[in-house]
Amino acid sequence: MGGAVRDLLLGRETLDLDLVVEGNALALAEELAGRSGGRLTVHRRFGTAKWRFGGAIIDLVTSRSETYSRPGALPTVQPGPIEADLFRRDFTVNAMAAHLSPDRFGELVDPYHGRADLAQRLVRILHDRSFIDDATRILRALRYEQRLGFRLEPETRKLLRRDVAMLDTISGDRLRRELELILREALPERVLRRAEELGVLQQFHPTLKADNWLVSNFGRVRQIGQEDRPLMYLLVLAYRLTPSQAADFIARFRFPPGMARTINDLVDLRTHPGVASGSSVVPSALCRLLRRYSLHAIHAVSLVSESPAVRSRLRLYLTTLRHIAPLLSGKDILKLGLPAGPLVGEALSYLKDAVLDGKVATREEEKDFVRAWIEQEKKLNSF
Repeated sequence: MGGAVRDLLLGRETLDLDLVVEGNALALAEELAGRSGGRLTVHRRFGTAKWRFGGAIIDLVTSRSETYSRPGALPTVQPGPIEADLFRRDFTVNAMAAHLSPDRFGELVDPYHGRADLAQRLVRILHDRSFIDDATRILRALRYEQRLGFRLEPETRKLLRRDVAMLDTISGDRLRRELELILREALPERVLRRAEELGVLQQFHPTLKADNWLVSNFGRVRQIGQEDRPLMYLLVLAYRLTPSQAADFIARFRFPPGMARTINDLVDLRTHPGVASGSSVVPSALCRLLRRYSLHAIHAVSLVSESPAVRSRLRLYLTTLRHIAPLLSGKDILKLGLPAGPLVGEALSYLKDAVLDGKVATREEEKDFVRAWIEQEKKLNSF
């Protein structure tokens, strides 16, 4: 049912299936897994199960109805007929099901005329309180519209504009999840531009922009590997924020500590004088500066900085400098006469700087450099 039926009617491939059971979904899930194998995850509190079998993921749920105690709250559910289960969906094109029983196999269940809206390429909500009950549907409407090449049904568009402020009823964690889903779209900038056009992006966070700069730099992100794209899209989206705006952005979406640090690194790094300076920077100084920043933040600045010199420095660090290490180890330095202790780490640090700056190249040159450094330390510290 739901998106699987929609995609089937559109001729789109899907391996994620939702099975709705007018009865006990958990008992059916356990029987299927027992007969055919696979991995079963059961959530008894919600009456749902996830069955991973082969390359497919099948969600099994008990048919139910739902009510909302207040806008933005998670729904209260209770068993109900299939029509009630479909009515709790977000859009008519997702409120269709297909019978799997042998006597009615393949028969379409379409009480809310989703197939007609599919033919007209419309995204339509099921009732006029839909966005009030769950404002994340506003963001899903824009994702489906842009992903499928559909358009918002006129009354749905009107209600979306009316209810856009209801996004403030949604928790930061849920808003972040919706933002992550947008950034996993094939062309997320289309969703963001549409969100800006309808006043949704400003409600999401008032300082975000979906202008030509963003579109161009999202295109640059697509030049990198698929795995890092959603994170890099996020960093490009946050790139132009001031430190105070970044703090508000992090709080609004409740980013976890690691991600918060990366966003703060990004905002600090793009204007850091040691990186943005027009004068040349020796490799060792550049490495000392960049070691304290997240690699993802460095990568983002290297992609979208307007300064060719900055992009060049950061890419050199990412591709070459950060991988350079001395040939000598701590044990080698001990053999050269330095006593065990913190000075060994200090010697390695100075040696690495010398290697980075091209002052030494061979193992013997490294030994000579360390011996000279040890002699200097003996005079200063008398060890």
